[in-house]
Amino acid sequence: MKTVTAVLLGAGSRGRYIYGPYAEKHPEELKIVAVAEPNEERRHRMAAIHDIVPEYVYTSWEQAFEKGRIADVMIISTLDRLHFEPAMKALELGYHILLEKPMSPLAEECIRIEQAALTHQRVLAVSHVLRYSPFWSGIKRCIEAGDVGTIATIQHSEYVGYRHMTHSYVRGNWRNSAETSPMVLAKSCHDLDIISWLMDKPCTHVSSFGSLLHYREEHAPEGSTARCTDGCQVEQSCPFSALKLYNQPPEHPWARYITHDLTHEGIMTALKEGPFGRCVYHCDNNVVDHQIVNMEFTGGANATFTLSSFTEKEVRRVRIMGTKGEIYGDMEEGTYTLNRFETGEQVEFHCGVAGDGHGGGDDRMVAEFLQNVRENENDTVSGLTSATASLQSHLIAFAAEESRFLGGMTVKLSDMVQRVTV
Repeated sequence: MKTVTAVLLGAGSRGRYIYGPYAEKHPEELKIVAVAEPNEERRHRMAAIHDIVPEYVYTSWEQAFEKGRIADVMIISTLDRLHFEPAMKALELGYHILLEKPMSPLAEECIRIEQAALTHQRVLAVSHVLRYSPFWSGIKRCIEAGDVGTIATIQHSEYVGYRHMTHSYVRGNWRNSAETSPMVLAKSCHDLDIISWLMDKPCTHVSSFGSLLHYREEHAPEGSTARCTDGCQVEQSCPFSALKLYNQPPEHPWARYITHDLTHEGIMTALKEGPFGRCVYHCDNNVVDHQIVNMEFTGGANATFTLSSFTEKEVRRVRIMGTKGEIYGDMEEGTYTLNRFETGEQVEFHCGVAGDGHGGGDDRMVAEFLQNVRENENDTVSGLTSATASLQSHLIAFAAEESRFLGGMTVKLSDMVQRVTV
């Protein structure tokens, strides 16, 4: 087996906890030979773990291109608005690419990335990892086997959970769409992709409603302060307290993303000095905290997607209604049920949910990408999450945002694509 060499752009959450560990677990498959990361601690940590020579350790993604092509693939896990330019440069140099979702915060750039992958005949996989999970791939097999007949309606919900919402979309990197992406794209293009994949038909029309309902300054309780560490009078009773969220030893599930010093003193310093100690009512966030998206597909089938941050747990649930049967399931539980109308039979499926994240999809995605690079390097469209396969979910997200700003007016996808590509 040929070991695929990689340049890693971005050693943050995905680079540090998904792609780096995959190379550690499977050194015969993947070798990270270069890293570009502006954060000094992350950069040095990645270089040390993967034994990267100093001349291939960069402080910016631009520096990673100065020596030309130096590896087989480029893994782009930078922030959303730093996807397009390195992706286009990498394709021109002949890199195969594993690209974090979203492809870009701009519809035109997503289309151009897909076209460039086809032009340069490079493997480009988008990290729509849910397709690779046993839960969703199992449901897909039932549909392909004809168990539900012709799909009429899909109802899908993503319950973000208030902890994830306040960490990532109120205080964190994805809080402001002008700096990153709208939430329906940054968070939920996963879900729009799953709907599109299960439906397996072109989406024609989209409408959407949603808003930033709660995490706003006018909802700040009396006695609150700009930071949870500033002597806030209601901190102890506030469900969104940063002191509660980030002081959760021993695993520190959220604190590990805000500081590398996981002592109590280190966490408190991060909360006092960084963005994650801010009151959720006194941030510069503007992305929605709830949204619904309605979709119509060729042939008349439809789908609805509900996004909400006002839940205790992070859960995805789905119901697929067809002419011969229905499927409903809970991804967090790793179970789904098939009802066959003709026989009255009810079949329950139980999937393992433990694994590498996203229901076990992360490692499977990386493994398939590497296999495609080794065996099908000129095949740009057959990958499960190729740029071509992933484009529709992005276009649905852009149409949903356009509709939301137009008060729910229906947007025809073909018209939107024509406008952005003129």
